[in-house]
Amino acid sequence: MVSKSPELEHPKPAFGWAARDQSGLLSPFKFSRRATTENDVAFKVLYCGICHSDLHMTKNEWGVTQYPIVPGILEQYVSIVNWLLASRPVPLRHVHEIVGIVTEVGSKVEKFKVGDRVGVGCMVGSCHSCDSCHNNLENYCPKMILTYGAKNYDGTITYGGYSDLMVANEHFIVRIPENLSLDVGAPLLCAGITVYSPLRYFGLDKPGMHVGVVGLGGLGHVAVKFAKAMGVKVTVISTSPSKKQEAVENLGADSFLVSSDQDQMQVAMGTLDGIIDTVSAAHPVLPLLALLKSHGKLVLVGAPEKPLELHVFALISGRKIVGGSCIGGMKETQEMIDFAAKHNITADVEVIPMDYVNTAMERMLKGDVRYRFVIDVAKTLNP
Repeated sequence: MVSKSPELEHPKPAFGWAARDQSGLLSPFKFSRRATTENDVAFKVLYCGICHSDLHMTKNEWGVTQYPIVPGILEQYVSIVNWLLASRPVPLRHVHEIVGIVTEVGSKVEKFKVGDRVGVGCMVGSCHSCDSCHNNLENYCPKMILTYGAKNYDGTITYGGYSDLMVANEHFIVRIPENLSLDVGAPLLCAGITVYSPLRYFGLDKPGMHVGVVGLGGLGHVAVKFAKAMGVKVTVISTSPSKKQEAVENLGADSFLVSSDQDQMQVAMGTLDGIIDTVSAAHPVLPLLALLKSHGKLVLVGAPEKPLELHVFALISGRKIVGGSCIGGMKETQEMIDFAAKHNITADVEVIPMDYVNTAMERMLKGDVRYRFVIDVAKTLNP
């Protein structure tokens, strides 16, 4: 097997599962990947995670879906921008994760070779010329190309990771360290970078700091793991008292707050340096702001579809900040994966066969997953 190959003149035949209408049901689907160009990496997909965004997209609940759609990361970014400009509520974090083994590289690819363990996160392209791209923040590029349901450079529509192979520019490929298992490492390309980036950017990664994590789901459980690995004291904040044992004993959180318990919340007022809020449903933020010390930061990564009510006095009385964060650039995503491998950080997953995906979607809608579904694509995707 050679590590370099001449560019192909014809698209690659591919096989996956796709939704064809608003029922959202997925079924086997044959399609074509674009040809491998000189800067591209092609890889065999081994695992792909499932996210709530896939459920929304397959059912066209955001009105931007183009059928047939092969899920496995993000819808068209341009559509998001248009919705924002129209002041329409839209979730900003619709991500997924795809990992596998390199099968072919273009003639100018320098960072990867055949046999490497790699992954694709939330994007497969950007303009490379804007300020965001120049600052390694491709995730904020206005021309970012996301991994499925978006128009690629050549005019083709991108397809996600519910399929047997992927082709992407090497700049948007992440190297997966050998000591990080692919099945439990795959969700880090979504959930991991979504919480790692704000911890770093907002300075909530200093040993001895006290950070709250709101919500103990797909994002929240890895937020606890990353924060603890950074030496941060962590308090999980949840509406579910039953999650206390999981948070403290299994994930290593230092303490647990039931957000509906006024006595607990009162005692904890003014104790947190920052909060990572992973909840995607509408919820009150005023009680969370009360937990912050002066100069504290509340960072939203869950993106509720409905506007949140914000009392300005709660900010000015303590010079507090409410911010947001959406995934991370490619440099930071690689940094996150390397950090996870060094500190043995993985996602808690339930590995499923491809033909279970529709049932998994139903269970995910009910919150019946701990904490992430991951499809064993290589062993269970049968043409």
